[in-house]
Amino acid sequence: MRIPNESISYWKDHEAPLAFPPLQENITADAVIVGGGITGILTAWKLSKEGKQVALIEAGRLTDGTTGFTTAKVTAQHSLIYDKLIRTFGEEKARLYYEANEEAIAFLKQTVDELNIECDFTPQDAYVYITTGEMRPMLEKELKAYEKLGINGGLAGDAAQMNLPFQVEEALVMRNQAQFHPVKFLEALVQDMAGRVQIFEGTRAEAVDGNAVKTTDGYKLIGEHIVVASHFPFNDFDGAYFAKLHPERSYAIGVKSEHPLKAGMYISEDKPSRSVRYATMENGEQLLIIGGENHPAGNSKQETIRHFEELAEFAEQYFGAKEIRYRWSAQDLITLDRVPYIGRNHDNLYVATGYAKWGMTGGTVAANLITDLIVKGDSRYKELYDPKREKMKPADIKTFVAQNAKVAKDLVSGKLKRPSITVDALLPGEGGVVEVDGKKTGAYKDETGHCHLVDITCTHMGCETTWNDAERSWDCPCHGSRFSYDGKVLEGPAIKPLEKR
Repeated sequence: MRIPNESISYWKDHEAPLAFPPLQENITADAVIVGGGITGILTAWKLSKEGKQVALIEAGRLTDGTTGFTTAKVTAQHSLIYDKLIRTFGEEKARLYYEANEEAIAFLKQTVDELNIECDFTPQDAYVYITTGEMRPMLEKELKAYEKLGINGGLAGDAAQMNLPFQVEEALVMRNQAQFHPVKFLEALVQDMAGRVQIFEGTRAEAVDGNAVKTTDGYKLIGEHIVVASHFPFNDFDGAYFAKLHPERSYAIGVKSEHPLKAGMYISEDKPSRSVRYATMENGEQLLIIGGENHPAGNSKQETIRHFEELAEFAEQYFGAKEIRYRWSAQDLITLDRVPYIGRNHDNLYVATGYAKWGMTGGTVAANLITDLIVKGDSRYKELYDPKREKMKPADIKTFVAQNAKVAKDLVSGKLKRPSITVDALLPGEGGVVEVDGKKTGAYKDETGHCHLVDITCTHMGCETTWNDAERSWDCPCHGSRFSYDGKVLEGPAIKPLEKR
């Protein structure tokens, strides 16, 4: 199957045009929220319903980040996590994790019903499956965790096999989960709160100074409460999040298939990972969404376009897919213990990050928790998600050391690696690291033959970025910052563009 030249998410194909101006003056509000994804928009909406004066800023466009590049599952089944949670946090907190996510699902459904939002919110059972017996012991441990915690689910038996067109060894089901169209849902919330909330697009936060957020354009937003919901915290040195978050990229395609999926949302525990669900298109036809192929950001072992090709081959082999309508990728941030960092960082500053691959549910948990902390001063989930939690288990310490050793290695190896191609060798639509006037330089030759040259040194902490051929971007292997071919910031924690050459 032909892979589309340009990357576009199925959800972003339905986005509204730019509707809000950038910030052009200093303002004051009860709460200042940085980030226009699901956490930022939901938190702004909820706080405005509580009578708070709220200002919301987004560096690009609302829903322009990871929220618009998701598989949009709404579920408390986050692969095989509950056995680990019991071992790491104990049974009580593991149950709280499940309850927080179940409450998030119920809240989303209630909001959809109350506002009569047409966003394809559909109840579905969620399955995590294995295709070989090798993973069965882990699945059985997770089953015991389900039973201990009273989770609504268990062994799926023949249910998964009935819906998937390939052999499944076994699967765990979590019942009464959901899927939806996140952009349609959030657009409805934005329309509902537009008269109550000050919203600014094209406004990038640069720093937090006391009770003020400074923007790269020199303006300030002063608030009694400041919520950092910018995916990777832009103020990541305040909390050392650069050392506690592991960025991964994953990929998705939207295909028309000969074998529609009858029901359910699926993710494999086998490698390579595969996520399968369906969406209903505007014309009533089914679009199959297949995801997976995750790898550390900026560190793919093959050309990034191959990840899309692998998903396409899977879709063609098992679902008879003949046409790829959409392709997109996402950046996921994973914490040391796999529980998001959500809550008060210090004083009046709140943070929400590290949802791994479960941002739709995790982002809603964050909005609920932070709203409760601001309005009520407390939440029963506060301790579980506390971003300042410092007590690490031996496995978490090992992860911390390994991740930061890798960053150091990437920093050094990137400086030592020499260019392997020349500017003249690049074809239109190609990019890579070249040598210009004796200096390593990032080059991209556009379709007209014009070369865009940038310094490939990441503006966050100085690592060397690598060329991503599928997305036409410069990706940092150290902390996941991403830049367009001409140097503009696509993904934090970097806030400054690459220097042009």
